[in-house]
Amino acid sequence: MRKATIAEWFKIDGERVVQGLQEASEKLDMAEGEVVLDFSSVRRIDPSAVREMEKLAGVADDKAVKVGLRGVNIDIYKVLKLVKLAPRFSFLA
Repeated sequence: MRKATIAEWFKIDGERVVQGLQEASEKLDMAEGEVVLDFSSVRRIDPSAVREMEKLAGVADDKAVKVGLRGVNIDIYKVLKLVKLAPRFSFLA
């Protein structure tokens, strides 16, 4: 019988995107298989947030943790697609 895992959930503040991503990245050690980042209050991401998302994706890969993004608007999705980060995350409705 498989043990059900509950995803860790992090709400990313639209005014503190980089800090929120750093906090989520630091807590990946405690995550069991999946982390969900709620981007519903984030309207845009700047280059420093993109770099932090790259770091988070790398840490998640190293720890075999899946990262899901919830509430991502189309503009953020386009940026992630453009910098080839979109395939490293799953997008949740």
